[in-house]
Formats: sequence, C-alpha cells, structure tokens
Amino acid sequence: MPLPPSSLAAAQEAPPHTGGLLLLIDGTPGLLIVAALGILLLLFLIIKVRLQPFVALLAVSVAVGLAAGLSVTELFGTVQKSDAVSLIESGMGGTLGHIAIIIGLGTMLGAVLEVSGGAEVLSARLLALFGEKRAPLAMGLTGLIFGIPVFFDVGIFVLAPIVYAAAQRSGKSILLYCLPLLAGLSMTHAFLPPHPGPVAAAGLLHVSLGWIILMGVICGVPAVLAAWAWAAWIGKRMFVPVPQDMVEAADEAKAAVAEEQRAAGVVPREDPVPLGTVLGIIGTPLILILAATFTSITLDPSTLRSVIEFFGHPFVALTISLLLAYWLLGLRRGWSRKSLETISTASLKPVGNILLVVGAGGIFGAVLKGSGVAEALSDTFHDVGLPVLVLAYLISLVLRVAQGSATVAIVTTAGIVLPLLESGDYSQAFTALVIMAISAGSIFASHVNDGGFWMVAKYFGISERDTLKTWTVLESVLSVAGFAVAAVVSLFV
Repeated sequence: MPLPPSSLAAAQEAPPHTGGLLLLIDGTPGLLIVAALGILLLLFLIIKVRLQPFVALLAVSVAVGLAAGLSVTELFGTVQKSDAVSLIESGMGGTLGHIAIIIGLGTMLGAVLEVSGGAEVLSARLLALFGEKRAPLAMGLTGLIFGIPVFFDVGIFVLAPIVYAAAQRSGKSILLYCLPLLAGLSMTHAFLPPHPGPVAAAGLLHVSLGWIILMGVICGVPAVLAAWAWAAWIGKRMFVPVPQDMVEAADEAKAAVAEEQRAAGVVPREDPVPLGTVLGIIGTPLILILAATFTSITLDPSTLRSVIEFFGHPFVALTISLLLAYWLLGLRRGWSRKSLETISTASLKPVGNILLVVGAGGIFGAVLKGSGVAEALSDTFHDVGLPVLVLAYLISLVLRVAQGSATVAIVTTAGIVLPLLESGDYSQAFTALVIMAISAGSIFASHVNDGGFWMVAKYFGISERDTLKTWTVLESVLSVAGFAVAAVVSLFV
C-alpha cells in the first residue's frame, strides 16, 4: 500500500511528549539522556547479549521513542486507521523502498561476474601486465575493480586462491599480496555503491548516488593508495607463509563450486571471459549514474536531459548492467536460462539480514526525528562547535570500534546527523562528503568484534596478534586517509 505523503509528514512531524509511556525528563536535557541511554542500550544488546543487530535496533528504536514521549499510536499506528502511517512503517518503508532494489540488483550482478570467472580473468591480465615484481599492485587493482560489484566476504572467497598462487610463486610473505587486495575490497565496500553502507547512507540522507560515486572515488582512491603504501612497508618486514591447509580447502571448494555450477546448468567454456567485457559490465552503471548527475546540473530541462536521467537512474542503470551480464557472460557462453535464475536467486539469500538492519536503521532515524531527540542532538552538536563532517566521522568511528558492525555504525550515525544536515543549507556534494566521513569511520580499527577480522585471519593464515598488527592497522590507515581527503575536499564545495 502506498504511503500517503500527508500521513508520512504527520507521523514524522508529530510533536513529542504526547501520551508516551516512559517520559523521563522533559526538555532538551531529558532528550539527550534518552539518546545517550539508547545508544548504550544498543551497544549492550549487540556486544553483551549478542542480540541480532536488526532486533537490537528495532528494540532500541521503540524504547527511545517511548522514553522520549511518543505514544504507542505514533510508533505503531492503529488498527482502525489503516491510512495512517506510523513512524516504524515510514522509517522502514521510506528507507528500503530505494535501497532494497539497488542492493538486490548489485548483488545479482556480482554473482554473475563471480561465477563466470571474471575475477580470474581480471587478476591474470593485471598480473601479466605488471609482472612478478609488481604483483602486489596487480592484486590491489584486482580487489579495487572486482570489489565494486561484489561483497567484501565474497571477494575474499573468490580471490584468496589467486593470492595463494602469487605468494607461492614468489616465496615472499603472503602479506605482500593479501593486504593490497584487502585494501581494494574494503575501500569499495565502504565508499562506493552498490554496497549496502554508502547506499544506505545515501537513502537516509537523501543524496544522489552520482554524488556518492564521485566523492567515493575522490576520497577512496587516495585512501587506498595510502593503504597500499602501508601494506608494502609491513609486508617486507613481517613474513607470513602461505597457509597450506587453506590452499587445499580452496581447491576442494573450487571443485565443489564447479560441481554446483554443472548441476545448475552452467557449462564453463575453455576460453576465458574477455577482460573488456568484465570492465564494461562493471563500469556501465557507474558511467550512466554519473552522466545523469552531471546532466541534471549542467543542462536545462529538455528531452535529452530526460533521456540521460532515465538511463542514469540507479534502478535502470543497474538493470541494464545486469542484463548485459546475463547476455554476455551467461547466455552467449552456453548458460541456460535456468542457471541464470538459480545463480541470481541464490545470491539474494545473504542479503536479507543486510536489508533488515538497514531498514531498522531507517526506523531509528525516523524515531529520533519524530520524538524530538534528533533536534536536541542537533542543537547540542551545534553548541559543541565541531564541524558536522568531523562529528559524523567520530560518531561512526566510536560505534564501529564498540560493536564491530560497519553497517550498524553507518545507519545509526546517519540517523543522528540527519537533523544537523537538515538544519543547514548543505549541498548534495557536501552531504555526500559527510557520508564519506561516516563510511570512513565505519571501517576504523577492525578488531576481534568484527567478523571481517576473523575472515582475514582464517583465509590468509595470520595469527590473531599479527592480524591486529597488519589488518587492523590497514583499516585504520584507510579510514583516516579517507576522512582526511573528505575534510580537505569539503573546504571547496
């Protein structure tokens, strides 16, 4: 059922303290206490109780709303008035209505590129181009390019065997090869669509994805260069051998995947996928979205502008790219239509948790705004005197270090800083830079409470102590460098 704009506005702009169950202290001090206790409760539920982040965010949103004075009707709506939109409905629906489609299309695109062997083609061509001496750079570029359409963990799973092979041939530390790769995967995951973090923040803060892509490249590329420099330095000073057990496991997994592909109707061809095809499919949505963004700024309303904006809408651009992948990487190479359906459907299974967490973040933001907590936070942050870009980074960083999940850090921070941005006359470009700051903070100091930490340690045979010395520092370098670039660029937009 469509959400009536009038009902949505009424739900979000309803005055606080109208029949709430748990109003603690009236006025700004009380709302600030509610906000602080809400964030502490969220961290407690995730860290100590080990509650699923979606459930934790939902529970905290309800608790904060009631404590701030919202009524049950404002939070949940009523059975009698089916046309009235509650804060929970508007928060979830308003957020996922835009984000779910982008994440779903991007996930299916990444799956087709993965199964078709696009990663192996990309890495092999780059290794041949750069040579053995510059193999770490080739691995970094592989992670950077292939990381655009695939999730971080999928990128590790697909590309780890290539890292093993490169390290075995050279006899050098595996750190020289895995750390540049990880830096590329992490940068794209944090800064670029269609990954959940930047897409979620863009939806919550109402920013065009074209600006996110542009600022993501501007901030992310220098950040990843800094991370590669760190990787080269530490890789020469710390030797970690190739984990033979993981090499054997990777071979077994590869054989199992090949068997699954055959069962799904995927018939691998002997000739590799053309590199130009892989790059074209990955680059198509980025170019179309950027073209639409710049056209909306530079051209007056016209038929040409309308056409470019149509094809550059994220939904259309990603659909075109996915259909190209289906045709060029699938049907033309002997795949059946059934195999494409099977691979696409299977790729969406892990996305459910991500979408629920992002949607719960939207609920949290709507409750903060509707209860008046967000306005109180905005006034307080303004009084502190720190720029909104710095506050966004610091809040995201603290939440990341405390509870480990980058997605939770991003959606929670976006809800907190939204009123700060709405209270000022900030451009789309500046708001995109704020999102870059949030994304940078969300990857700082990956440690033992982050699933990515254990994935890196396991796949590349690094001890926990050495993972803290290498991967944790790498993420911190990437985070600080990305934020520093965003801060500098913000002076000119």
